[in-house]
Amino acid sequence: MKNLNVMDFILPLFLIAVGAIIIIYVEINPTDSLVARMLSYSNMFKALREHLLLMLVSMIGAIIVGVLGGILLSRPKLYYLGRIVENIINLGQTVPPLAILALFFVIMGIGFRMAVFALFIYSILPILRNTFAGIIHVQPSVIESAKGMGMTPFRILTRIELPLAFPITVAGIRTAVVINVGTAAMATFIGGGGLGDLIVAGISLGRDMVIFTGASLAALTAILLDYIIGQVEKGLVKWS
Repeated sequence: MKNLNVMDFILPLFLIAVGAIIIIYVEINPTDSLVARMLSYSNMFKALREHLLLMLVSMIGAIIVGVLGGILLSRPKLYYLGRIVENIINLGQTVPPLAILALFFVIMGIGFRMAVFALFIYSILPILRNTFAGIIHVQPSVIESAKGMGMTPFRILTRIELPLAFPITVAGIRTAVVINVGTAAMATFIGGGGLGDLIVAGISLGRDMVIFTGASLAALTAILLDYIIGQVEKGLVKWS
């Protein structure tokens, strides 16, 4: 707790305050009765809750699978397979998020579970790629020194490779979170709910206030989560 700085709390509190001000303002000052119904407290909090749930469930799975997959593919026996998978992942990142959602819509139908699965698949890519890249770029001389000291492969992985690859892995997680929050807004097209419901409804009805509310809350969420993960990364690095 000694290392906590007051400045570390200013940006999160500011972002939360801005979000609260937006929610209160649009609820109190709707442009018409239709906007008033769409931007009630219950509707806005429901959309925000669904959005965060989509992101949270899909990211937990993506982090587990992405990190474990990156570790597995970085093993010497699977090194060349890992390179092939890395190239496939780089290619996969060029596919628009909406195309991923459309693909799984055809295969699995619509609903919350399908949206979570599509976000999970799309979020795995940067995490797996960064985990793999971080581990394979550990200096061979460091690994050889560890072997010379009698360390087992498991201890080398947990005590040397993963700690050294940690910043790159976390960078992949931060990228995945930001992508996930933005992509989750498209889940509305397949019945996944979230802040995308507000954005699409606002576009359909020509209500700029509704569009602004949904988009601004999604943007503030992405910035806030990215900052929090960054602070956690700094704290873990200092602790280690």
